[in-house]
Amino acid sequence: MNVRDEKVRALIAHQAGDWFVANQDGRLGANEREAFHEWLLASPVHVEEYLGVALIARALPTAADDPEYPLDVVVARAAGTLESKVSALPNDASRPLAIPARPARVNRQHFAAAAILAAVMGGFVWWNADRPAPQHYATAHGNQQTWRLGDNSVLRLNTDTAVTVRYGRTERLVEIDRGQVFFVVTHDPRRRFRVVAGTTDVIALGTQFDMYRQRNSTVVTVVEGQVMVESDGASYPPLKVNAGEQVRIIGGILPALATPVDAQRSTAWLHRQIAFDHEPLATVAAEFNRYGAVPIEIESPSLRSFVVSGVFAADDTETFLSFLRTLDGVTVETTSTRIRVFRLATTPEEAPRTR
Repeated sequence: MNVRDEKVRALIAHQAGDWFVANQDGRLGANEREAFHEWLLASPVHVEEYLGVALIARALPTAADDPEYPLDVVVARAAGTLESKVSALPNDASRPLAIPARPARVNRQHFAAAAILAAVMGGFVWWNADRPAPQHYATAHGNQQTWRLGDNSVLRLNTDTAVTVRYGRTERLVEIDRGQVFFVVTHDPRRRFRVVAGTTDVIALGTQFDMYRQRNSTVVTVVEGQVMVESDGASYPPLKVNAGEQVRIIGGILPALATPVDAQRSTAWLHRQIAFDHEPLATVAAEFNRYGAVPIEIESPSLRSFVVSGVFAADDTETFLSFLRTLDGVTVETTSTRIRVFRLATTPEEAPRTR
């Protein structure tokens, strides 16, 4: 079992504990019971982990009642019984381990059983704030991918993006190492959802929002709900950003106010589109370069500052180049390693560079 499988197994062990507690409470609704049945059927590993919880929970009262009957013997006996019960399960190693949704209610009196199971089965106690189980997600150049976390929150990673997710007793922490992420956050009153990108710190208040970490700045755009934004280098107090607003933190400096934006345009990348409204051509080319294999170089100074508007498919570089060729006096030269865009020289500064 590799490191990734071990982490997935640990999450499933924790989910099994939660499902067992929820069933013991007897307060699962019809939708939750259906979700539980679907979870059991998703993988034999789910059945194995759930049986482990049930066996240990049944043996724990014996250990509590008889001090001369060591708890480690109880655990070992439960683990041995578990092996015999799951030996007949089909070998489904080719099927990916599904990370289930969490049940709604947890009864504290059964919490110890779930915790012991996670330790016995070799998983992490992922709700232990002192020993978080980090998960790493990343995309390559030009790729996008979506992950659903154990708490049902969703991460959508844009091109060239890497994040680390940690779970603690009081918070869920996402660290953006680089790139751009769209968050759909599931509310959890027990654990806040916090995102860190360099010096920028965002607390989600049950929301959907986008964060783009660049070399010297971070842009936060809220699509739904609210977030609280603060920065290590800010002289202002934390800033509440509402739906349809954006804040840009440059060099760790938090502005006094958020700026109204077209959130749909700002998150056009979710549909693999590049949308720009009165943007310098150099900025637009840089956005295309986030996805394309061959970089576009805008060589003439007057072209780099030339303002354009439009919507293009992120993968459709040719249509963008065709648009550039319609501009007065613009030449586009394409090779296997680069795309040069320049204007025929009217001043020495406009002369195309030779290499």
